Amino acid sequence: MHNPIYLDHNATTPVDPQVADAIEPYLRQHFFGNPSSNHIYGQRAHDAVEKARYQVATLIGAQHDEILFTGCATEANNLGIRGVAEAMRNKGRHIITSSIEHPSVSAPLQLLKRNGWEVTVLPVDKYGLVSVESVKNALRPDTVLVSIMHANNEVGTIQPISEISDMVRPKGILLHTDAAQSVGKIPVSVDHLGVDLLTLAGHKFYATKGIGALYVRKGTPIEPLIVGAGHEQGLRPGTENVPAIVGIGKAAELIYKSDGFEGITLRILRDILHERLLEAVPDLKLNGHPDMRLPNTLNVSFPNITGRELLKQAANDVAASLGSACHEESDKVSGVLGAMGLSQQRAQGAVRFSVGVSTSISDIEWAASTLVSALCECGLKSACHIPDKNKLICNKQIYPH
Repeated sequence: MHNPIYLDHNATTPVDPQVADAIEPYLRQHFFGNPSSNHIYGQRAHDAVEKARYQVATLIGAQHDEILFTGCATEANNLGIRGVAEAMRNKGRHIITSSIEHPSVSAPLQLLKRNGWEVTVLPVDKYGLVSVESVKNALRPDTVLVSIMHANNEVGTIQPISEISDMVRPKGILLHTDAAQSVGKIPVSVDHLGVDLLTLAGHKFYATKGIGALYVRKGTPIEPLIVGAGHEQGLRPGTENVPAIVGIGKAAELIYKSDGFEGITLRILRDILHERLLEAVPDLKLNGHPDMRLPNTLNVSFPNITGRELLKQAANDVAASLGSACHEESDKVSGVLGAMGLSQQRAQGAVRFSVGVSTSISDIEWAASTLVSALCECGLKSACHIPDKNKLICNKQIYPH
């Protein structure tokens, strides 16, 4: 028995060993205190939380007091969107978003819509890209917020957030972006993007699950969703999850120190996988922008087979996904791929592969071989072809068609 090659880092990442080491003292030893306590145990925990706040702020070019820790990115998105809506309700009740947002953005917007807000949902092109012009055309005198993700979790397409910012923020319209997928994969700077609010997810960049953060630019009007105490500037009451906060801080520090090198490595691995699959499956179709997408993300549609069937056949050797982990149990076509205008057949044949820092070239070669072998075993030899060899790579061996 062996573990399959893990190619689902957009769903979650393994905890970095250095992150685990940083967390461990705050579960044991003398660092378990409540950060609100005045004694030495509480002070140690408080100092750890504030160190992590600086580490996360440094990663995205923010001030430390602009970082709020939350239980997850979903909570951060809800706080950013609904908190701003509550604070701005007397100024206007119109919000703009896109058709490919994560449910943690689209669901709170639907909740606001049921409570009398108007929400404009912008279309995307065949690459999953939002047009800056479409944002401009959707603006109204009562628009108070634009919320568009930085990078899509399914196809990896990176949105023109800075260009959108140049257009909306001079008008006094706030800009929120869900950067859960982009932080840790590409450089993210709140000033370069020009955002007022930005969401992070710890478990997307080698911290633990159960920790997120919301960047809130100084002066941004926002109200808490829950009340109870003065934690996190009164915007997120509740005793802080010190070990998880320490973990997201350490993960942020590691990414900052890598200085973008990991992104280059991820792109190389992703492209090798794409090349290997294309050699064997010439009719393979890329979903997402060919250039403006995350360096680790490869979403492709296989011909004459559903992605679910392929992954089931290859399950012992490859762990990948059909798209968002939030929809993995559904047989419905991905809303993202549907918004991009993909046909039903192409959308059903889609698989998302996402590599991470622990992925090796040998992992990629084995995964590609296994996937092509799975196609063979599904009776789709006619879809597979190795140029000039007319051979099919199956389970690390060469078999003729």
